Amino acid sequence: MTFLPLSGKTILVTRAAGQSSQFTTLLQQQGATVLEMPAIEITPPSSWDALDQAIAHLDQFDWLILTSTNGVDYFFERLAAQQRSLADLATLKIAVVGQKTAQRLQNQGRQPDFIPPDFVADSLVEHFPEAVQSLKILFPRVETGGREILVKELTAKGAEVTEVPAYQSGCAKMMPSDIATALQQQQIDIITFASSKTVSCFYQLLQTLPAALPLPSSFCLASIGPQTSTTCQQLFGRVDLEATDYTLEGLTAAIVQWVQP
Repeated sequence: MTFLPLSGKTILVTRAAGQSSQFTTLLQQQGATVLEMPAIEITPPSSWDALDQAIAHLDQFDWLILTSTNGVDYFFERLAAQQRSLADLATLKIAVVGQKTAQRLQNQGRQPDFIPPDFVADSLVEHFPEAVQSLKILFPRVETGGREILVKELTAKGAEVTEVPAYQSGCAKMMPSDIATALQQQQIDIITFASSKTVSCFYQLLQTLPAALPLPSSFCLASIGPQTSTTCQQLFGRVDLEATDYTLEGLTAAIVQWVQP
């Protein structure tokens, strides 16, 4: 019988609904029992007007920046709604953050022109493949709550960045009763966070439970990268492991390494 490294471990995945299945599969392949609790809900923005207006004037932009699979999905949804196609992106260079975002773009039939070496937005500015001064950049992004560093740094270097809301990311309203029970009875070994927002939303959901705070030290808090770890430290006072490769595969590998003696 093959022994899998995460056998006997129960892991809570807090990713948004619709985004958790791949991570769940990775963990299950290592033997884990996985509980899914989407801490985040992804919805359309309050208005499509700004994105639709930008799509109507794509020829005015030099670069399109997409930093998430959500950004790709909603951008192409509106591209189709405006009866535009890939052909309308022919003169536009596209930069993406992360291999998952790149793959989602490739699924739409377009190769990215630039992927920064580290899968974080800061790396995109640092390694941008051409001088950004005077470049006109379109950045479809989450409507509220996203990090501002990317726009600030590109603007400081002389780029003209047009930010448009492409989707909204909000916290789930209620914690499912089975997850609440598992937390209160300490039936979970590892809680995973794939973004700062999931940490914040999970923390909010915990406030709705009696005697759920602070989290027992027996729960391992697992973070996908530095920004997520910072939020864990701020809200929970600790983070127990952080992926060195800021991907779901990297987080899975870090969990396996942490579990093995």
